[in-house]
Amino acid sequence: MLTGKQKRYLRSKAHHIKPILQVGKGGVNENLIKQVDDALEARELIKVSILQNCVENKEEVAHFISKGTQAEIVQIIGNTIVFYKESSENKTIILP
Repeated sequence: MLTGKQKRYLRSKAHHIKPILQVGKGGVNENLIKQVDDALEARELIKVSILQNCVENKEEVAHFISKGTQAEIVQIIGNTIVFYKESSENKTIILP
């Protein structure tokens, strides 16, 4: 689990990055979870945007992705979710 200080730090790092994946009307499926997991391994910190036509609400989407990838939910802001997962090979972010 991340502390409040660590989440603040990650939010500041995530501020400038663009969402790299989108959740649409198909919702969260295994393919999406695999893509998120691969992106987290490469980058550690990513944003996922939720499109208007997504049938699940943003909290459900965040929970499903977090559970499927063992990633931490850093922030849900608007229709964007920020995820963090420590990379096993490409570790670049050092948490305070």
